[in-house]
Amino acid sequence: MARILIRGDDLVVRLARWERAVVRRGDVRVPLAAVRRVTVEPDWWRALRGSQERGIRIPGVLCLGARGHQGGKDFVAVRPGRSVVCVELWASAPFRLLAVAGRSDREARAVARELRRSAPKTDTSTPCRQPLPVPEEAEDGPAATPAPEPAAVTRVAHRALPA
Repeated sequence: MARILIRGDDLVVRLARWERAVVRRGDVRVPLAAVRRVTVEPDWWRALRGSQERGIRIPGVLCLGARGHQGGKDFVAVRPGRSVVCVELWASAPFRLLAVAGRSDREARAVARELRRSAPKTDTSTPCRQPLPVPEEAEDGPAATPAPEPAAVTRVAHRALPA
């Protein structure tokens, strides 16, 4: 299973050989300066945002790969029943969130503590992850965006069935 490591000035999500083949990419590497916030999510499914773009999802077993949403992309490597280290990244990074399951709750908390100490620009204003950003509306309000044309309605005649 994937692991979070600190190598010099980089945070590295080290993938096993089979995981690299499934997600069709090498290890995920971002500078520690790109780390915005680090939290531990005890419920693995709360770390998942958006929809699967690349990778594999086996319900109840594993979710691995890139997930897309209106705020960008996340990289996840989670398994049910395991605490997840959630690393929120600044907008300059290739992903908005890295979510990696720890082998145990104790290991996940230790990794999160180490990341908080090592990352130079970590936001500690709240211990919680931030919600996805809402797509911006036009300055004139929602009415400024034209509504899509309704599809043509086809009427079907109904007749009574014989008794």
